[in-house]
Amino acid sequence: MWEGRARAARREIAALATSGLNVVELHAAAIEVVEQVVATDLTCWAALDPGTLVISSMTSGRAKIPAEYEPRLAETEYAGDVPNSFAELARRRQTIARLSDLPYREVVGHRRLNEVWRPLGIDHEVRAMFGVDGDCWGAGGFVRGGLEFSEREVEFLGSVAPAIGAATRVAVRTDAHGYRGGVGPSIVVTGPGGEPRAVTSAARAWEDELNEIAPGRFGVLLQAVATGTRAAASGTFQARIQTAAGGWVVLQGSQLISDDDQSEVVVTIEPASGNHLVGMLLAAYGLTTREREICLEIISGHTTAEIADRLSISPHTIQDHLKSAFAKVGVRSRGELVATLRPDDLT
Repeated sequence: MWEGRARAARREIAALATSGLNVVELHAAAIEVVEQVVATDLTCWAALDPGTLVISSMTSGRAKIPAEYEPRLAETEYAGDVPNSFAELARRRQTIARLSDLPYREVVGHRRLNEVWRPLGIDHEVRAMFGVDGDCWGAGGFVRGGLEFSEREVEFLGSVAPAIGAATRVAVRTDAHGYRGGVGPSIVVTGPGGEPRAVTSAARAWEDELNEIAPGRFGVLLQAVATGTRAAASGTFQARIQTAAGGWVVLQGSQLISDDDQSEVVVTIEPASGNHLVGMLLAAYGLTTREREICLEIISGHTTAEIADRLSISPHTIQDHLKSAFAKVGVRSRGELVATLRPDDLT
């Protein structure tokens, strides 16, 4: 029974990922799916920046924590000494953490339990991390009074957490890049063969533009991205494509969690930025692997001393590589190098 519920929940969450919801909307809808199986008094989900593990948004279920307790809850997340914070669990790559599973003395003195939950009549907490392919995109906190969260409920949360992570990753791209002309996110859902199963109106506009070069080009590109996504160990694949007008777009594929080998791939489409194209430019100029590493460090604003420390090479070696890179790119300074590889109008 529990396995069937988990399978159904994963499918519902995967369907949510294809509907163009932003992160907050996705989490609100997914909370309703999960709470059909795991009852709570309060639940609050966070979107996390996978690079810094800082909370970027919060979404509550129907019941919300009283406003006076929100600062205390936030403090326990960032204090650095409160067990089972979202950041700590993400760094440990721990998918599920039940507060009662901590050592007894840690439970007795737990600040979040004593300062937030117990004053609200709540005794039990379980947390789930929404990670996929090595990155953590969000987390959920589930609390209630009365009965402890059962092993079956913990198992259910662990089963659906990766699906929520994959869906959140898609929603992040929808938030950041998925909109064109105010007509909604540019999303295509592809089937096992890369054939489009659902296409948003904004994606249709891209289809028309990409097909100007050759009829059917859009469908071929979708197949290529879907195939690349399924073959990639990360479950993601990115292709940079030139349009008929000479600009560039990025097609990004993400494989959704599925129970079989026929999983759908969500493809988002966005205008390419300098960040997307810099790697291609480095290759196009014929830079060596080490030269590319140093150029990326320069673009990031690091000094020679910082680069030497980060790459474990001497400043003299860095200057030699930079001299070679300057010659290949046709520039004479770091400023010119950055301007060439990251021009403002690279779209």
